[in-house]
Amino acid sequence: MALTLGTGPFGPQHAGHFNGHWDGPAHTLYWEDFQPRLRAVLAGETVLDSTRAKMLHETGHLATLYVPREDVRSDLLEPTQHHTRCPFKGEASYWSLHSGDRVVDNAVWAYAEPLEEAAWLQGYVAVYPDAIDEWYVEDERVYAHVKDPYHRVDVHPSSRHVVVRHGGQVVAESTQPLLLFETSLPVRYYLPPADVDADLLERSETVSDCPYKGAGQHWHLKLGDTTVEDAAWSLPDPLPEGLRAKDHVCFYPDKVDVEVDGQRLAG
Repeated sequence: MALTLGTGPFGPQHAGHFNGHWDGPAHTLYWEDFQPRLRAVLAGETVLDSTRAKMLHETGHLATLYVPREDVRSDLLEPTQHHTRCPFKGEASYWSLHSGDRVVDNAVWAYAEPLEEAAWLQGYVAVYPDAIDEWYVEDERVYAHVKDPYHRVDVHPSSRHVVVRHGGQVVAESTQPLLLFETSLPVRYYLPPADVDADLLERSETVSDCPYKGAGQHWHLKLGDTTVEDAAWSLPDPLPEGLRAKDHVCFYPDKVDVEVDGQRLAG
């Protein structure tokens, strides 16, 4: 999402146009300051604390945060034999994180001798977001992963006519949807609960994580003997960016037929 994912300006399927021919590399690396204080907690111990973090934007990848090596607890790091090679950054070495009784293998990586075009990586390390129990930006706990500053979510009320069908049967219909616009992603159509046949929905065990909208509770669609698993989702306790869409239901257009003003959405 944002600059280097999906339809972003430097993403693999960028949707816009530059003023003239784009002469930059097909694979872009963009390195910039991350101004807030960043902390990571594992098994109750602060393993990373930095006010000097950097954010790396890279084509096809989520933005990645790097911090100076000295801002990570060296006594909790243990080098491993794992190595990977990136054609754009160089060879990465890895460390496991040890905190209390917890060990997270290959949680931390760094480029000891980065390629010339990524020389600024020298002296910095990164930590996989899901290797950590708690991330904090300043004193606020982060949900899922740290937000990309170029990612945006906007929710607008609309009068578009949205019809959701499966096997020819109407399962939802509304002329008062909320349209959620999210950087580099397709428009999502959230329907009021009153406009959805709730008798056809069954709560799923699937709950997705989004640092911008919050937890997405998924729903199976049941029509007679047919079940479409995780056909829709809702935001029961959204983060501020998605608050307007609270408890509305959004259907996946690749699992059911979603029609907007007479035009079927691509799956």
